Amino acid sequence: MSAKFKLLLIVVLSIFATAATGIYITQRQPSAAVSKTSNGQPQHFLTASQEGIVANPERAHYQEIPLESINSSLKGSDPTNLALNAFEQDLALRKAPKKIEVSYPQPNRVLVTITQTKQDKHSAKTARYRVELTTFGRSLFVSSPQMWQIIWAGSQECFAKNSQKGCQG
Repeated sequence: MSAKFKLLLIVVLSIFATAATGIYITQRQPSAAVSKTSNGQPQHFLTASQEGIVANPERAHYQEIPLESINSSLKGSDPTNLALNAFEQDLALRKAPKKIEVSYPQPNRVLVTITQTKQDKHSAKTARYRVELTTFGRSLFVSSPQMWQIIWAGSQECFAKNSQKGCQG
């Protein structure tokens, strides 16, 4: 075999190996959480929703929104735009201004909270949306921005009479 053919074969094989590794990593499912047992009692398995509340107690104040019900893309390079697009229809119904908070509790996680308050003479109605995202790599090049994926979404509505008090959580 010629040197050019060997080099071409090595490049092609490395591309396939890289693609297979990337697919394996992105398709890997997280293992189920198991609570500790004592005195020989049976183990209890936590559902994904219960596991999220144990790991993130702030989620308990929100009603979980199934990701399947979100009509926009769940993946993209801008976490704030992903969160806004996820609730675009709900936010469009309310003409009140929005307050957007973005925090990075861990290097590979983003928490976006969108708060909207509609006030009238006697009461205030506040809607709060919480979106949690995680990074899953970069698009094509190392210099490309990180790609983010929505992993959890929730909402809550609060009513306050003659008060500026907002939602919990």
